[in-house]
Amino acid sequence: MASTVPDPSSVAEPVRTAPIDAGSISARLDRLPPTRSVWKLVVLLSLGFFFELYDLLYSGYVAPGLVKSGILSATTHGLFGTTGVASFIAALFSGLFIGTIACGFLADRFGRRAIFTWSLLWYTAGNVVMAFQDTAGGLNFWRFVVGLGLGVEMVTIGTYISELVPKQIRGRAFACEQAVGFVAVPVVAFLAYLLVPNAPLGLDGWRWVVLIGAHGALFVWWIRRALPESPRWLAQQGRIDEADRIMRALEAKVEAEYGRPLPPPAPAEPVPPRGSFRDMWVPPYRSRTIMMTIFNVFQTVGFYGFANWVPTLLIKQGITITSSLMYSSVIALAAPLGPLIGLVIADRFERKSVIVAMAAAIVVCGLLFSQTTVGAFLIVLGIGLTLASNIMSYSFHAYQAELFPTSIRARAVGFVYSWSRFSAIFSSFVIAAVLKGFGTFGVFAFIAGAMVIVMVAIGLMGPRTKGIALEAISK
Repeated sequence: MASTVPDPSSVAEPVRTAPIDAGSISARLDRLPPTRSVWKLVVLLSLGFFFELYDLLYSGYVAPGLVKSGILSATTHGLFGTTGVASFIAALFSGLFIGTIACGFLADRFGRRAIFTWSLLWYTAGNVVMAFQDTAGGLNFWRFVVGLGLGVEMVTIGTYISELVPKQIRGRAFACEQAVGFVAVPVVAFLAYLLVPNAPLGLDGWRWVVLIGAHGALFVWWIRRALPESPRWLAQQGRIDEADRIMRALEAKVEAEYGRPLPPPAPAEPVPPRGSFRDMWVPPYRSRTIMMTIFNVFQTVGFYGFANWVPTLLIKQGITITSSLMYSSVIALAAPLGPLIGLVIADRFERKSVIVAMAAAIVVCGLLFSQTTVGAFLIVLGIGLTLASNIMSYSFHAYQAELFPTSIRARAVGFVYSWSRFSAIFSSFVIAAVLKGFGTFGVFAFIAGAMVIVMVAIGLMGPRTKGIALEAISK
């Protein structure tokens, strides 16, 4: 009788699934189509950025109210005086510097989601206390405390977005974040226009501007429940099962919305092991760290040299206080338009090319702004400065998060970004001194010099990143 034992060569091999590791998690995330569930994550983080920018940029808009109430003076007594508007701005950036350079590692250690949430609560509480201060010392101290939380938050949001979205929409995701965030600029500008000259219910208008932003941020604490932890970060920490669980849930939602099976993941790129601070100083990251440090020191001069001084610069050009706030509000309407333009161009052009072009536009618009006193021209050129600054902003936030691996992304971005805050501490005093001694033209000549350095650093040293996986850029 013939044997019934099957030939071993004819037995089918069991299906073997590829091992799950950090590289495969990243590959699965990068192949996702950009459906509603993916964009929902971007929008939720963008709402956090809205309140962050509201807080960051109200300094210039409430400054006339702080002077009117007698807490601060419009000019600074001595280069580093502590009773002028410049000291209020410097206190914020001192906190931002420490928050980004000393606390950027927190998101690498404890996760993107937890630090996003707790840093937001930190600066919200600080704002509530600051709103009831009546002395320059108290005001500056609590503005510093707020800056600590904002510094950590700014590093975390950029890292979080870069790790949650597929590579093909990374540029558009940052443009969306910035578009939603910069809606805060016209909001705070119009609130300042309506409230700062008045005292509703007997409370100074500037205090209302601060409190409105603080209470609005509590909304983000509620929506954070819909945010998952970064699967890339979890996998990097060796928490593969958690990363896989989050990816399976996201893949199921995306596939249902996509209406057909998801495309297969690309071959997984190797992911470096956990990193440390010294990893920033080995090739290829050393040159990137130096480049982005130089960039951040000087880009701040252009961005905040205008954004934090709009009403003051307009007054220096002969515009009244009330009209300057109105003009500032109109100019602020352009703030979200820059990132909206970015949604169209984000993944079509190299990030480095956009940064260089916008730095050049800031030079041209700024020098022209300093040479006119006609209201309509001031508004048009102010809009040009705002558009160029905000297009550059979304571009470099995306760019610097792309340049470093997951293992050190938050701390590396925190380190290089912190130098923009360090620069802002001193540039606010320098701009105040230049404005006093050389007028508006002196301020924009100073800004133009800084933008030339930005163009040279990024143009000569910056690598290309468009459409490339994060893991491949990290090689």
